[in-house]
Amino acid sequence: MNKQPEAPQPLLTEEQMEQINFTLIEALHTNKQVYLTYYKNGQRITETGFIQFVDSLGNLFVFIDEVFELKNKMRLSELIDVRFV
Repeated sequence: MNKQPEAPQPLLTEEQMEQINFTLIEALHTNKQVYLTYYKNGQRITETGFIQFVDSLGNLFVFIDEVFELKNKMRLSELIDVRFV
């Protein structure tokens, strides 16, 4: 099996982190679907889903993926980008 080379986790600016947080909160309150790009195990992963819970102080959020409708708990620090579908 071919393994893709690991990429370092991108460092986000304060402005990028604020924009991600703002988009997460808006998606939570409007129930709009989002594309989440996050970093896990050396890979960038993009999924589509809905935000169910955001805890900025606890550095976590919960989203429900579109494909399997499973709840996924993740760290905010793993996020690279969040955009509305």
